[in-house]
Amino acid sequence: MDQKKPMTNKPLGILASSVLLAMALTGGARSAGGPLVTAPVTRSSAAATASFAAVVEAVRKTSMAAQVAGSVIEVRVKPGDTVQAGQVLVRLDASAANQTAASGDAQVQAARASLEVAAQDFERKQQLFNKNYISQAAFERARAQWQAAQGQVAAQLAQAGAAHAQSGFYIITAPYAGVVADVPVVVGDMALPGKLLVSLYDPAALRVTVSVPQTAAAGMQGARDVKVEIPGLAENRQWFVPARVQLLPTVDPATHTVEVRLDLPRNTAGLTPGMFARAWLPERPIAADSLPAKATGAAPERLFVPEAALVRRAEVTALYVVGDGGHPTLRQIRLGERIGDNIEVLSGVSAGERVATDPQAAARAQ
Repeated sequence: MDQKKPMTNKPLGILASSVLLAMALTGGARSAGGPLVTAPVTRSSAAATASFAAVVEAVRKTSMAAQVAGSVIEVRVKPGDTVQAGQVLVRLDASAANQTAASGDAQVQAARASLEVAAQDFERKQQLFNKNYISQAAFERARAQWQAAQGQVAAQLAQAGAAHAQSGFYIITAPYAGVVADVPVVVGDMALPGKLLVSLYDPAALRVTVSVPQTAAAGMQGARDVKVEIPGLAENRQWFVPARVQLLPTVDPATHTVEVRLDLPRNTAGLTPGMFARAWLPERPIAADSLPAKATGAAPERLFVPEAALVRRAEVTALYVVGDGGHPTLRQIRLGERIGDNIEVLSGVSAGERVATDPQAAARAQ
C-alpha cells in the first residue's frame, strides 16, 4: 500500500512568511561584528510644546453668487483652473438687460435733442428780452424750459447708466488672480439672486487655523517658537514657521476655545485649503507658588534621541537600548516632537541610557 504523506495545518508559504516575520522582529541571527555605535538619551531645556489638530485655509477666498436672475449660457472654467483678475468665468443670458440698456441710450439721445432746442429757444428769447420785445414772463418761461431739458438729460443719463450696470451683472469675472475651487453650475441652469456660481481662492496667501483651549492661548502671548506641521507634504517640507500669529479676541462659549490663525509663508507650493495640519504651540509655564503643595517640584524632563536610532515596524516604534554588557535590547517607545535631527521620547527610556544609532547592526548583534 502507498504511504500517505503527512499533512500540515498551514501551507508552506505561510510557514515561511511566519519564520521571516519572527526573524525580523527579533533581529535575525546574532552577529559577531564590532562594537555598536551608540548615543545617549539626552535631556533638553527646550520649551515644552503641545500639538493641536488644525486645517489649512485660504486668507482670501470668494464665493461669487448671481445678483440677477438668468439662464447660464456659458461656463468658461472648471475646478482647479488658474485665472487672472478680470477674466470671464460665467455668462448669464442678458438679452432683456441689453435691450433695456439700448432703450436707455436712445432716450438719452432724445433728451439731448430736446435740450438743444430749448437752449436755442432760450438764447433767442434772451436777445428779444434785452431789446424789450418780449415780456419778463416769456423770458422766464424759456429759461425754465431750458433748465427742465437739462434735468431731463441728467435723469436719462442716470437711467442709462443703471441699465448698463444691470447688464454687467450677467457676466461673472474674477476679482483677483487665483484658483477656481468649485463651479456648481452647468450650462442651462437657472441662476437666481444669491445662488453660488463660482468659488475662488488665492493660493499665494494661506494660513493654518486651529482652536486651542484658553490656557494654551494664554501661553502664546509673545511666543516666537510656534511651528506648523503639514504631514501631507514631503518629509523635508513638512515644517513651517508662521509669518504671523493672530489670536482672535473672542472665546467660544460652548467649547471655551480660542481660534488662532497662523499665516504661512507666501507662495508655498503643494498646499491647498482643507489640508490637515498640526500646530505646535508652547505650553505656558506654571509658577510653583500657584500649585498645591503636593504638586510642586521639578518640571518634567524632556528626553531626546537621534532620529536615526528609531526602528519602525508596522505600527510599532522602538529603539535598541544597549546595556552595560553591550547587548542591545529592542524596547517599544512613544514619540513626541521632532527638533532638528532629534526626536522626543515620551516613554520607554530614561536619561543616560544609550541607544544604538544603527538599528540594523543592533539587530544582527542580538
